[in-house]
Amino acid sequence: MKINMKKLPKTIDELEKIIFLQQQEIEKHKQEMISYKERYVRLLEEFKLEKSRHYSSSSEKNIFQSDLFDEPGIEPAGELKDQLDDSINVEGYQRKRHPVRKPLPKDMPREIIIHDVPEHEKICGCGAHLVRFGEEISEQIKYIPAQLSVIQHVRPKYVCKPCQENVKIAPMPILLLPKSIATPELVSYTIIAKYCDHIPLYRQQNIWDRLGIDMARSSLCGWLLKVSELCEPLVRLLRQNIILYDYAQADETTVQVLDEIGRSNKTKSYIWCYRGGGTQTSIVYEYQETRGGYHAEEFLQGFSGYLQSDAYSGYNFADKHDDIIRIGCMAHARRKFADIIKISKTNGLAHEAIKYFKALYKIEKEARENNLSAQERFVLRDEKSRPILISFKAWLDIHLTKTPVQSKIGEAIHYALNNWVLLNNYLKDGRIEIDNNLLENAIRPFALGRKNWLFMASPSGAKAGAIFYSLIETCKASNVEPYKYFCVMLHRIRECVTDDDYRKLLPQFIQI
Repeated sequence: MKINMKKLPKTIDELEKIIFLQQQEIEKHKQEMISYKERYVRLLEEFKLEKSRHYSSSSEKNIFQSDLFDEPGIEPAGELKDQLDDSINVEGYQRKRHPVRKPLPKDMPREIIIHDVPEHEKICGCGAHLVRFGEEISEQIKYIPAQLSVIQHVRPKYVCKPCQENVKIAPMPILLLPKSIATPELVSYTIIAKYCDHIPLYRQQNIWDRLGIDMARSSLCGWLLKVSELCEPLVRLLRQNIILYDYAQADETTVQVLDEIGRSNKTKSYIWCYRGGGTQTSIVYEYQETRGGYHAEEFLQGFSGYLQSDAYSGYNFADKHDDIIRIGCMAHARRKFADIIKISKTNGLAHEAIKYFKALYKIEKEARENNLSAQERFVLRDEKSRPILISFKAWLDIHLTKTPVQSKIGEAIHYALNNWVLLNNYLKDGRIEIDNNLLENAIRPFALGRKNWLFMASPSGAKAGAIFYSLIETCKASNVEPYKYFCVMLHRIRECVTDDDYRKLLPQFIQI
């Protein structure tokens, strides 16, 4: 508002009106300045966080460094102070321990080379012959490149020579891939190389070329697609295991899939992942074009019990079912505070919040190290974790109104409070994990492979990959070596007729 100083009003009322309008304009500018400052802080936080994610370690183990945007808070008070203490006791210098080499497997073939002293040195100066009383053995590993062999199926033919008829020949055995040169062992190697060791098919073709074997990429791809169809009943049974148990975990991640009908090659698709089954742990990957929550709802149709996931709204369908109780992921809540500490310069609210998480995870570690049963872990959490959570809730409420909503620390506090009930629901049952990390660990190999093969060429290839990842990760969860599993399973799968036949080939039950 511009004022002509030469033509000022003569009355007091008019002057007061001008002052009032100016005051309003000043207040408006103040609010704009506050808004711009908050936006500036927010953008600077996001820039520093992205820079940290790009160049720094993603680990959250050592995050107690300092924050330009973290606000100083108050020390926790009361009887929980000792539990939240994160001080480190330094007892003194200790010499760094060198790693101890583990003995080589006893079943590994040995090539024995004896280094003996010459015969003339086996005679003592007194004239007596030296007697062998022991030996020293040192072992090294020798690498032998892949050894290939050709299996010939020879079927003699018989005929009645006088009659020149009545020809007989033995029937061909049931083969995994009829009219193909691939044996179960070769297909198993191809699967493990791509989905476990993250070697794309074109690189596998280059490896075979160096060995003088003509193994076209198209042939390798064809084997995987056909075998994945044979394995579909196994994954269906794994899904059934998850549905029938009353505790499941769910998560999802992106994947680039080409040649999707009606979609751009730049559009991201999704791999959904589920874990459950209790002692018969089953892990299932599922390819879908979108992130719509209806995919999870369809997969979990018939499930009742505890469903653990992050706070993604796609899992809100569970709220409509009285027989499903949603469980939050404490690691997701913790991560928002941990990200702030990674870009921090001074200790503040995020540092204090992490102390609460550290105390909660210390209790989980205690239960794990003592091999507590589900009931014992339930009691331990009720005695120790619940008071910490109550104190943490009070801390969050205190600082809720003191931090800007748009700041990173404000966002972290709001996330924790908005999902507080879900984050506390893990106290309901000792079988429930405090976070979704077991499932995230199962997704991690897929994310690592994605950095190598970058994309999947077709929806059928994405479905095949989901099938193989399901079986591989279930093998790991069942302490079964994946290559051995696929070799045995692929030799037998053609003989399966009923669900019971297929069930015997699941990683949890197969006899290797």
